[in-house]
Amino acid sequence: MTEAPTSSITAVQEDIVRLRLDDAATGRLVKNEVVYIRPAREPEQRLKAEILRVEGDQADAQVFESTGGVGLGDAVEQTGRLLSVKLGPGLLGRVYDGLQNPLEALALGHGVFLPRGVEAPGLDPDAKWSFTATRRSGDKVRGGDAIGTVPEGPITHKIMVPFDLDESFEITWIRDGTVTVNEPVARLKAEAGAERELTLAQDWPVREPLPRRIVTAGYSSRLYPDAPMITTQRIIDVFFPIAQGGAACIPGPFGAGKTVLLNLIARHSDVDIVILVACGERAGEVVETISEFPRLKDPRTGGSLMDRTVIVCNTSSMPVASREASIYTGIAIGEYYRQMGLRALVIADSTSRWAQAMRETSGRLEEIPGEEAFPAYLDSSVKSVYERAGVVKTNDGTVGALTIIGSVSPAGGNFEEPVTQSTLAAVKCFLGLSYDRAYRRFYPAIDPLISWSRYRSQLAAWSAKNLAPDWSEKVEAMTALLARGDEVARMEQVTGEEGISLEDFIAAEAARFLDMVFLQQDAYDAVDSSSPIERQHALFDRVHRITTRHYAFSDKEAARQHFTKLTGLFKNLNYAAAGSGEAQRLTNEIEALDKTAA
Repeated sequence: MTEAPTSSITAVQEDIVRLRLDDAATGRLVKNEVVYIRPAREPEQRLKAEILRVEGDQADAQVFESTGGVGLGDAVEQTGRLLSVKLGPGLLGRVYDGLQNPLEALALGHGVFLPRGVEAPGLDPDAKWSFTATRRSGDKVRGGDAIGTVPEGPITHKIMVPFDLDESFEITWIRDGTVTVNEPVARLKAEAGAERELTLAQDWPVREPLPRRIVTAGYSSRLYPDAPMITTQRIIDVFFPIAQGGAACIPGPFGAGKTVLLNLIARHSDVDIVILVACGERAGEVVETISEFPRLKDPRTGGSLMDRTVIVCNTSSMPVASREASIYTGIAIGEYYRQMGLRALVIADSTSRWAQAMRETSGRLEEIPGEEAFPAYLDSSVKSVYERAGVVKTNDGTVGALTIIGSVSPAGGNFEEPVTQSTLAAVKCFLGLSYDRAYRRFYPAIDPLISWSRYRSQLAAWSAKNLAPDWSEKVEAMTALLARGDEVARMEQVTGEEGISLEDFIAAEAARFLDMVFLQQDAYDAVDSSSPIERQHALFDRVHRITTRHYAFSDKEAARQHFTKLTGLFKNLNYAAAGSGEAQRLTNEIEALDKTAA
């Protein structure tokens, strides 16, 4: 629907335009409102933009397209709507840009090279969905209440009352049937008499946390994260766990293996829905992700991994404004599935380029810059993203979780730069990738000496109940061993092997053994790439017993040979399928070798 022009362009600077109300007495400008620019030179085009700053009857807006051809006096249409995402059945399996335009639909309608101003509906308007009502006429409902369900791939999609409704409504009409997302399925009536039709879809402003109103009203409630998100990566799950509903960051230099690690986490983590947000990544990496995920087998369902995945991508060659919006689009979709009582995971790669998009926009707005020319509000913007993670008890009593993992790409691997530091202040798990470990072919290249997780103590009760009563103490002991091994290795570099005692040498060998056989995994091996928590538990107990027992080696060479043999056997054990004859044979050899060191 085309709106009547209410404003006009007064200035243009790259993708930032200044607009002025035609009639300040009757018009109104709102921050984050979506407007459309109608270039006089190409009147058939409508260029989408978002208002960033309002000053009286004037406003600055960022345009999600090239502003070439936009001139002074060009008409601007106001929509009265905030930048929003359309939520409903049909999100799963889709690939969107940062404004929720499905890329496949755009390519089919306009070719690979898109003209300016083209859009496509976020949900297929022609797709039919089988709606089953779970409420009846006369029932009272509130914002966030489920009124029915729709089967969507591996999940049961709940159709919910719009989340912006703060009062109680009565259902005056509801029906079952096969409908599109735009056909009415129910009608609500407020106490004041106003009526409202409900469809399968609803809009939500991406920059506003979805459950804010219904949590404030008491319909839903936030809970304390008390269970881990099992990634099947041993170094993460045991040493630096991430809670369901938690926030984590993975910073690291180029070539440290962030993309491989994030893809494995997306594939194997115990979550129901995965939302991948590529905000400013290289086009080659994005294309690889888009083409690879449909071919990957989902270890949970046996079908395609894409069946429970949503991809939001804006490459580094796409407009800066759209890149900045993409992370909010992905999080809003994740919050929607969390409100159904599902576990959702949002992976943002990379938040550095998202922050760089904010820096470019801030510069064009001529705002006072902060450190390294990033906007002064960088810290609060980063925190506003990660604080949207969390666990929510929904209106019907089910519990959903949204976990957010953001990768950071600091230039030169400098963790002191502003984006990394702002992120560390917002998250509770830091998985620092090391170029040195990656260069030595260690995978994952997570450095155990600089990484940390405040969820470890938060999840201690879960670990004591589900793994072992003394689990936390064992992990602390192994962490201390790694630190001691590093200290001895540094001492050895100065004094040589002759300058350290046999006891310290054994500790260093034990730490190296722990690093080689437990902290590392083979990302491309069918067995070792994903280690279930039960397998991790058994391996950790065996490694803990070996590294903490007393040894009576005659000299350093005997200690070195013993741990070298153990390392080889354990690495082969990691490749052996659980319960197989090969696994049993290797276990017997390990036990026999361990007895010889008594």
